[in-house]
Amino acid sequence: MSTIGGNMGLGKANIEQAMRAMQARTQELQGGVAGQTQATSFDSALTKNVTELNDSVKASENIHLDAIKGELDFHEVAGRIKEAQLSFNFAMQVRNKLIDSYREVMRMSV
Repeated sequence: MSTIGGNMGLGKANIEQAMRAMQARTQELQGGVAGQTQATSFDSALTKNVTELNDSVKASENIHLDAIKGELDFHEVAGRIKEAQLSFNFAMQVRNKLIDSYREVMRMSV
């Protein structure tokens, strides 16, 4: 039986690895050249993460068929669906914060 979510499991080791990757990426962005380089990095990072989120949600859409076929047990299905749900909710919260920030900047007087 595979781990929940394949390579993106919910185990402690996977969470720690993701945190280390995020810290390394943050240090890379802070140490990089200001201006266009960071804008391009932000753009590519945002595109990559949205693509991964979309793949995760799409994978969970058809997971019930694997359960019906008997390829996955109930706990695996529930774990994968919950992981996709949490990822989507996190992305929505990030989106809401970005929109709020944009609105706040637009309200500023120059």
